[in-house]
Amino acid sequence: MTKKPFKDASVRSAFEAFPEEARQSLMQMREILFQAANETPGVGNITECLKWGEPSYLPEKSGVGTTVRLAWKQKQPGRVSVFLHCQTNLVERIRGIYPDVFSFEGNRQLSVPVGAPLPEEELQHCFSMALTYHLRKKTG
Repeated sequence: MTKKPFKDASVRSAFEAFPEEARQSLMQMREILFQAANETPGVGNITECLKWGEPSYLPEKSGVGTTVRLAWKQKQPGRVSVFLHCQTNLVERIRGIYPDVFSFEGNRQLSVPVGAPLPEEELQHCFSMALTYHLRKKTG
């Protein structure tokens, strides 16, 4: 997997601030997310920015998908997380599809252990679902 360069220095700095082991997992998640965006019809280019101080990703074209945030939290040091918009049904749907792959918190967070091998195929599917959320709502 080739590493996509950062266009935004503030996003690069956010990644650099993560502990090393968490950063490695989150960087791998970032690559999976860009791969999902590239391979999912309708997504197009995505914007990488900071929201709430965390790396966030959203299709550039309006009405396509919802924001995906990647994070490590000091209060949950043993895991890295994907945060999805809490007013969507995405986490509920992902919980139904992958109940034993991720840990879930509420209706916005799915997590994996820091340093563990990432479930790449499952993450790519989750990212594709988020990045096309509004497109799917329009088509039923």
